Amino acid sequence: MSILEVSALTVRSDSGALVRDVSFTVAPGERLGLIGESGSGKSLTSLAVTGLLPPSLTASGSVLLDGHQVVGARDAELRPLRGPVAQIVFQEPLTALDPLMTVGRQIAEPLRRHLGLRGDALRSAVASALDEVALPEPRISSSYPHQLSGGQRQRVAIAIALAAQPRLLIADEPTTALDVTVQAGVLALLERLVAERGMALLFISHDLAVVSRMVDRIVVLRDGLVVESGPVAQVLKSPTEDYTRMLVVSARALDRFLDAPAGSASDGEVG
Repeated sequence: MSILEVSALTVRSDSGALVRDVSFTVAPGERLGLIGESGSGKSLTSLAVTGLLPPSLTASGSVLLDGHQVVGARDAELRPLRGPVAQIVFQEPLTALDPLMTVGRQIAEPLRRHLGLRGDALRSAVASALDEVALPEPRISSSYPHQLSGGQRQRVAIAIALAAQPRLLIADEPTTALDVTVQAGVLALLERLVAERGMALLFISHDLAVVSRMVDRIVVLRDGLVVESGPVAQVLKSPTEDYTRMLVVSARALDRFLDAPAGSASDGEVG
């Protein structure tokens, strides 16, 4: 049985469909990537999967999360699934974290709510959660989000997401707001934690290099539609759709540019 089964998912606003007839599955322990340019519907899909779409948008079709129907469900019905079954790490941790709560209290909340921890057991679990994401305790625990760096905030967001031991982790562009060096550390952390815990991963990104590192299978979105899907090696090495080929070629061109020696000039540049 799939931990996540999305069938004919459509997300609409007053102006029309933003995501159209999207279908995919994620098996327990599998790592799936959703890729596409900005506006392709990746993040809207992740919000629909967790029942977090804003009131201005409506979803139709079917989203089964551990066998429970998300589309049309009340928030009270979905609350028990957010944590033990699925949790999400957003792109910008500064907006995802509560600015008025210390990091320790924010990590403690899902541990208390979903695992029922109290007292010394709760304090020990918070310290372990910070240690697992390579953040020092107690300094970080007593800090507020604005007192931390971007990489530290994202590690805190990961610690909160994993606190209730979810079976599916949804990572929505989790390193886009970070510089390249910090990004590499956060990706390595996610890789390790997903592998150690045997979690399923739904990884959302526009960065093909990142996706190819993080997932086993890919779904390519364009303008809210699935245009191609398959094993990561097959899709990226032998794409069948023009749009996917364009993404791959663009990524290779960017890689060549980044790998070029500093100070090298293009053919048409005047020195």
